Amino acid sequence: MSLKKWQCVLGGVLCVLTFVACDSQQQATKAPEPATPPAQEAAPAVEKQIAYPLQGKAKEVAAGGGFTYVLVAAPAGEYWVAVPETEVAVDEEVTVNEGQFMQNFPSKSLNRTFAELIFAPGLAGKEPKTANSDPHAAAAPAASAMPAAAGGADFQSAMQQEGSGTATPAASEMAMGSGGKVVVPFVELKMEKATGDNAHTVGELFAKAAELNGKKVRVKAQVVKVSPGIMGKTWLHLQDGTGEPGKNTHDLVVTTAGSAEKGDIVTVEGVLAANKDFGFGYKYDVIVEDVAVSR
Repeated sequence: MSLKKWQCVLGGVLCVLTFVACDSQQQATKAPEPATPPAQEAAPAVEKQIAYPLQGKAKEVAAGGGFTYVLVAAPAGEYWVAVPETEVAVDEEVTVNEGQFMQNFPSKSLNRTFAELIFAPGLAGKEPKTANSDPHAAAAPAASAMPAAAGGADFQSAMQQEGSGTATPAASEMAMGSGGKVVVPFVELKMEKATGDNAHTVGELFAKAAELNGKKVRVKAQVVKVSPGIMGKTWLHLQDGTGEPGKNTHDLVVTTAGSAEKGDIVTVEGVLAANKDFGFGYKYDVIVEDVAVSR
């Protein structure tokens, strides 16, 4: 092969090698495409399981809209709590009875939104500044448990004024009955009726409420909910398997100076009040007050 042909072949090989080298360098220096992470669904909000009564120190205190907001530093964590306007000092030890857990509550008076807030009826051992309060509020959700805010409006109006109705109540363990009262869900029970001339079942008390109004009654039932320390009394929800859940006549509320535990089978005796209205839209079709409790 002549020298000229060798030069042509060698030139062609060099061109090929140069092209390959350049392409390899480009591949090496090219930035890798970022991996696209798979779409993730947002985790649903989970309601906190709060052990009541909630006890702790008042870390912060603010007032507005007829409510007192307290940041309670409890052993399990810090919780913002809203109660009817009450005198509370920073660093004071407080006890919060059961309330309703709210999410994203916008307080207009404080110009802030609380990611998590517990609306409670009050602080144990402390009277609200409002003239009237709901004595059974410890067992009620926020929408009806709270006494009136300043100006005499009921709680619904006060909450709308304070939060514009945009707060999200977390799922409540309790159902709301007529007239705003709290009704614990129906429990399947079978038990013997109390003895005595004034003995009745829970269902009978509701059916004969007008007839029994102002009279002493006696009933045997199971304690399904206990709310202690409200206005110096303990509030009990009693059921015996009678009554109609659809009409909320299965759950009887009584007040007592005595004590009982959830699950206890008790016989109570006291004076029945029909259509008892505590004001602020909080009314009981039937309630038995100041009962004596025996087992």
